[in-house]
Amino acid sequence: MGHGGNNIIPNVHFRKINGCQSGRKNRVFMRTWLDQAGRKKRRSNARKAKAAKVFPRPAAGLLRPVVHPPTQRYNMKLRLGKGFTLDELKEAKIPRKYAKTIGIAIDHRRRNRCTESLQANVERLKLYMSKLLLFPKKAGAKKVRKGDTPRSELENVAQNTLKDIIPVPKTEKRTRARAITAEEKEASAYKQLKKARTNKHYLGERMKKAKDAAAKET
Repeated sequence: MGHGGNNIIPNVHFRKINGCQSGRKNRVFMRTWLDQAGRKKRRSNARKAKAAKVFPRPAAGLLRPVVHPPTQRYNMKLRLGKGFTLDELKEAKIPRKYAKTIGIAIDHRRRNRCTESLQANVERLKLYMSKLLLFPKKAGAKKVRKGDTPRSELENVAQNTLKDIIPVPKTEKRTRARAITAEEKEASAYKQLKKARTNKHYLGERMKKAKDAAAKET
């Protein structure tokens, strides 16, 4: 940059200072982590205290569904969602009000956009119900309600202390190459989509014709 003309005054805010004063000046911007071991122990003790407080319930809290994160950037991954949909509970034959009492999270706003995710979460619910042990609320033989686990099976029950009650299944990161089959070569995705759009377009007209034909026969 020359000295003449109406030029911008350089102001780049260099923080690192060269020379003998660099160590003394940079010390202000340094952050130490000397309490890492202490924090690790504190977090471990907090987890143990929480698990003891909620015993015999799972330490992770409520059972949550497996969902795909939104946007094209992350939708190939899997993570835990807020709660199960009402359709998933209905498919697993678990009443909505009963699900809240046995540690199942519900999200009435979520929707199932595909059959695969619906079935995956239904299987997750069924697996949870197969391992569920229900403790009677009160002592005494008369206080045992329908659905409670027999007392003989409740002796020495181990608490579920996993981070997730049922771990998120790991997706296969790599797909191995294989030869293209003859059926795949003959199939045309464009023709399938075109046919599906055509069927959707003429669905109402075809239903009307079938209804009129049935009325004439009767």
